[in-house]
Amino acid sequence: MSCPGRDPSSEQLNNYKRNLKGEPVLLTANGAPVAEKKASLTVGPRGPMLLQDFVYLDEMSHFTRERVPERVVHAKGAGAFGYFEVTHDITKYCKAKVFSSIGKRTPIAIRFSTAGGESGSADTVRDPRGFAVKFYTEEGIWDLVGNNTPIFFIKDPLFFPSFVHTQKRNPATHLKDADMFWDFMSLRPETTHQIMFLFSDRGISDGYRYMHGYGSHTFKLVNSKNETVYCKFYHKTDQGIKNLSPEKAAELSASDPDYAIRDLYNAIAKKQYPSWTLYIQVMTNEQAKTFRWNPFDLTKIWPHEEYPEIPVGRLVLDRNPENYFADVEQAAFNPGNMIPGIEASPDKMLQGRIFAYGDTQRHRLGPNHLQLPVNCPFKAISAMHYQRDGHTPIYNHGGAPNYYPNSFSGPKECPAVRSPPFHLSGDVDRYDPVDEDDFGQPANFWKKILDEPARERLVQNMVGSLRNASVFIVERAVRNFARVDIDLAQRLTDGLRKCGIEINALGKSANL
Repeated sequence: MSCPGRDPSSEQLNNYKRNLKGEPVLLTANGAPVAEKKASLTVGPRGPMLLQDFVYLDEMSHFTRERVPERVVHAKGAGAFGYFEVTHDITKYCKAKVFSSIGKRTPIAIRFSTAGGESGSADTVRDPRGFAVKFYTEEGIWDLVGNNTPIFFIKDPLFFPSFVHTQKRNPATHLKDADMFWDFMSLRPETTHQIMFLFSDRGISDGYRYMHGYGSHTFKLVNSKNETVYCKFYHKTDQGIKNLSPEKAAELSASDPDYAIRDLYNAIAKKQYPSWTLYIQVMTNEQAKTFRWNPFDLTKIWPHEEYPEIPVGRLVLDRNPENYFADVEQAAFNPGNMIPGIEASPDKMLQGRIFAYGDTQRHRLGPNHLQLPVNCPFKAISAMHYQRDGHTPIYNHGGAPNYYPNSFSGPKECPAVRSPPFHLSGDVDRYDPVDEDDFGQPANFWKKILDEPARERLVQNMVGSLRNASVFIVERAVRNFARVDIDLAQRLTDGLRKCGIEINALGKSANL
């Protein structure tokens, strides 16, 4: 008998027991019944163990291998399953069958996560949140892998390893390091926009149900006539935005570090199914050519007044994972997993992620990770192709030929899904973006998006972090924020002085 008033996550084991039919027999991994599980096989009651104790060997050899490598980024997360339902017709933009008719439903999985912490870190830290959606379509898996902000810190994937290192731990001290964080951010002013999002109220979401999700990148959509447009994807929470104050977040970090995972699980178990509305923004090829900044720059948004949101459908989560490891930890998301009608744009960060995400999944889960049930294409046991063997092939294609071309009915191409050609030209070089206005949109965020109380909280949050960095780094950072708005820089300076930190940043940048 369980205690009354317990929430569904606390009652999971009792529910399992109540729903079980019969008593299962304990077996080894190869299916043999186990006669005795209370003691190892030894020579006499005090003697040494025997190597022939297969029950022990079977259990221990698996135990020492039961953890796969932790994700380098977004290590801690929560996941659930549900469906995507089309509510509006966008077939004039995209031929993907997932959007083919109003009312059509497609199974989905969503994994939410914090970005910088380890698997055991608290859910309530100030950190971007991952928002990765897996669509199980009849044309294959489509992974829309993004965050809860429409922008990102950097615009060139060459900086991604260094950026992630600054979010992790100092390799000498194994501690989070304010110098690492602010040194990189202040040396790369393109980070300013995302930094201001991060230190605003939205930097600490109240769980995962009350935040938006963004594909963030620019994608290309192709319609049935092979006409193309550029696109951004947005998931807007139907529950409304809620955020945690730093004080409440700190309290929960101590009292309930798994707050966001628990909240999502319990809401679904109580049939309070969270949902999001999917929108797109559309930009034509001609508009992209003449746009006033690089439309593929991940550190900037497309103005909504110029490129209004177009409703597409609704994502609903109505089923919790049956087993966290199998359904969430082994879920592998890759921006390169696209379907006919959805393609990559020249977005450098998207181009870089197309390689990096698949590569890290092959390292983490093995070359056959797409054969795992949670990742497997929806309409078949396994996609037909010419890949074979490797670690743990669940479906190795039986007697089908493993080479192409062949005369023995191996899988053939599908010309109908050929992408339309597009023209590229230019000199091959390493181009460091210059004069791309890293401060215009942050200035708009400060002046027009935030109200006065929100501005004050942003300043307080920044001061609380900046105060831990070296003075010369703090001065550089404040000079950058002076290019956003001199009032922002002055407030930061005043806040730092109250903490006993004297800086000369404004004097050095009086003309900014």
